[in-house]
Amino acid sequence: MNGLLPTTVVGSYPQPDWLIDRATLSKSVPRLRQREIWRIPEPLLEQAQDDATILAIRDMERAGIDIVTDGEIRRESYFNRFATALDGIDNDNPGTAVARTGARIRVPRVVGPIRRRHAVEVRDVEFLRRNTDRAIKITLPGPFTMAALAQDEHYKDEEALVLAYADAVNEELRDLKAAGADVIQLDEPYLQARPDRAERYGVKAIDRALAGIPGETAIHLCFGYAHSVNNKPSGYSFLARLADCTARQISIEAAQTKIDLGVLADLAPKTVILGVLDLARRDAESAAEVADRIRAALKFVPAERLIPAPDCGMKYLSRETAFAKLKALADGAAAVRRERR
Repeated sequence: MNGLLPTTVVGSYPQPDWLIDRATLSKSVPRLRQREIWRIPEPLLEQAQDDATILAIRDMERAGIDIVTDGEIRRESYFNRFATALDGIDNDNPGTAVARTGARIRVPRVVGPIRRRHAVEVRDVEFLRRNTDRAIKITLPGPFTMAALAQDEHYKDEEALVLAYADAVNEELRDLKAAGADVIQLDEPYLQARPDRAERYGVKAIDRALAGIPGETAIHLCFGYAHSVNNKPSGYSFLARLADCTARQISIEAAQTKIDLGVLADLAPKTVILGVLDLARRDAESAAEVADRIRAALKFVPAERLIPAPDCGMKYLSRETAFAKLKALADGAAAVRRERR
């Protein structure tokens, strides 16, 4: 891995059209299981997902990405695979919650104590570790976001629900680390969407989820997929507080939103995973554009604490576009790296 300005992805990579029904995928971000999204019959699905995962890994390697993921190929969304695998959830009779868009959506319904009944992503990490010699990252929905997207009929207390999710996440993270994950990332978009609640117990939940987890840990914040959210705010409502959390890396989007990069100074001494690929654009940036975005960030954060990345997950792009964007990312970072030698 490059020691200076290593590149990574946020998590997801496009799933092949032969694996998923892209029209169904494009309708929403599933919070419940959505098995009809898969084109492959259940007896062959895991094998097909394995093959598609290898394609994603090889694309990231060919593009020149330093810290790769499994592309989240086995997931219907970043959220639902783990959130629906826990005890205490009635998946047959879902609830509703208000999404960040203001729409009421179907979500997991909490009817008992939240507990992890088994490892959910350990095989994903083991498979990824076997199939690349690069540094690897695995992602998991964070406790704050899972609680925000649940109907609670058991705890009747928002903070208690969040902390119960944090305990379940912590158990999973321990197994993911033991399985070989170099970086573990919690996806927490609702820290930005619910800043009042985040202020009260967001950092507490993150620290509880990450307690005792060694090595590199990251928190990802975003404003939602570019596929479904076009008009994004120009700044984060809950960011500087994350300088106090135990996560070593903070991941934010900056390309599409064109946020004031001065906010990066508020995150010291964290490492910043910075979005420099605008996923609302259907064409690929040039390496020169990416390099300019990296140089702009280096005015506020040292190169030793900057990891260039896409703004968010790439699953809603075409594979061709996603690969071209990642190639520009790797080449742009390499250009800036050469300047600093």
